[in-house]
Amino acid sequence: MTSHQTLARHPTRPLTPTRGLRPTWAGVLAAAIAAGSLALPCRAVHASNEASSVPGPFHSQRGTPNLLHDVLKDPEKFWPTPYGPTYANVLTDSDNFLPCQGGPFALCYYSGPEPLGCELSADGRIANCNCLNIDYGVYFVDINAILKHSVYQQTVDVCGTDGSECSGQTNKAPVCDYINRNTLFPGADRVSAFSFDCALEAPIGQTQCSTPAPYAGCMTAPCTTTNQEGVVECQCPVYDGPYQIGQSGQVCELGSDMVWSAAFNPNASGGGGTFPATPPPPACIPDLPEEHGGCPLLQAGAIPPQPGDTVCDPVCGEYQRCTSPEGIEVGFTCDATLCTNTCTNRDLVRDACTGLGTCETGAIIALETAYGCSCCASQICRCPANVETNAAIASLNQEQRDRGLVPQCDLNGTLCGTEP
Repeated sequence: MTSHQTLARHPTRPLTPTRGLRPTWAGVLAAAIAAGSLALPCRAVHASNEASSVPGPFHSQRGTPNLLHDVLKDPEKFWPTPYGPTYANVLTDSDNFLPCQGGPFALCYYSGPEPLGCELSADGRIANCNCLNIDYGVYFVDINAILKHSVYQQTVDVCGTDGSECSGQTNKAPVCDYINRNTLFPGADRVSAFSFDCALEAPIGQTQCSTPAPYAGCMTAPCTTTNQEGVVECQCPVYDGPYQIGQSGQVCELGSDMVWSAAFNPNASGGGGTFPATPPPPACIPDLPEEHGGCPLLQAGAIPPQPGDTVCDPVCGEYQRCTSPEGIEVGFTCDATLCTNTCTNRDLVRDACTGLGTCETGAIIALETAYGCSCCASQICRCPANVETNAAIASLNQEQRDRGLVPQCDLNGTLCGTEP
C-alpha cells in the first residue's frame, strides 16, 4: 500500500523547467530561488506610526474606495488592532488567518529584492508591486488586513473580531466569496492573499525587523494583470513600523529606498509567525500541502465506502453544474491536477481549475474535510464525469508526466480519464 508520504501534494522533483513549462514565470522563480528570495522590492516613503486613540472596529471608511485612494486618506480612521491600520498587516493570533479556497488571487508574501520589480506611486503611499499570480487553490486572509471596511464588518459578524469562529472552516468567511468573485475592489483583476502554493520551492520562514521602517502591506491589495506570464501588479499600501519578513536569513534594509512586502506579529518573539499555524493532528485542511497541515490524497486501493445519496447527491451535483464553455466539468479536472502540482507549473492549474472559484463547492469541501483527504470528493462519491471531462483529465495527466510530475492517477489509480 502506498504511504501518505508518497501521496503528498508536491512530489520531490528537480526545479529545472521541463517541456511545456511557461519559461517567463519559471525563469523568474528560478532566479528568485537562486537569489535566496522571491520578494518584491518597493520604493516607499514613511507613513504615520502613531496609535489611534480608539483602536478597533469603531469607525468605518468613507464610502467605497476607488481602489486604495480612500483607504489611505486617513490612516488613523480605522485600526482593527492597537498596532496599526488595516494595511499594517498585523497578526496577533493564528485564528486571524481565515481559510479560503478558490481564486484567482495574487501571492505577494515573498516580496523583497529583484528579480521581480516594484515601484512607488506618484503620491508615495502605494507600492506598485509585481506578485505571483495563482489561478486557484487554498489561501488565507488576515482578518485585520481586509482593506474594504464594509467587507471587514461582514466578516467580523460571521467570524468574530479575531477570526476564531471561522477557524478551520474553509470559505465560511464572507471575504472569501468577495475574492473568488472578484468584487472586493471594482476595477481590479484580483487581490493579494497568503498561500503555501510556492512553499516547496521557496520555504516559508521569518526574519525579525524590530527597527520601525516602511514596508508594503499587500494583504487584500487590489491587483491587475500584466504582460508577463504568471505575474500581476498589486497596489500595496505602505506603512512605517516594525515588521517581519516571510523568509529566514534576510537583510531588513535593502537600500535605494527599497522595502519589503511584510507583516507584523507583535507576538513573534514568543513563536508567532506571519503565516498560518499548522493545525494539530488529526485536523487537516483539504487541498493544502501536507507539510503545512494539509490532508493527504487517498491511498491506492483504500477508497472509503460510498456514503448515502443525501451526502453524495449534493457533491456530485456541484461537479456537474460547474462546467467550462467546452462542457468540461471543472471540478474533476481540478482534482486531477491541483494536489499533485508545483509552483513553477501553475499554468496547469489555470488550465484545469479556471472558473471553479465562482462555482458552489461547499458540499465538496465539507466532504473532504469530514474524510480528511485532498482532491478526493469525486472518488469517494463515485461521481461520473462526462466524455469531454474524461478526455481533458487524460490530457492533463499526460502533461503532468511530461513535466516530471506524478498525477493522482499514477499514485492511487483515480482520476485517470479516458483518451478521446
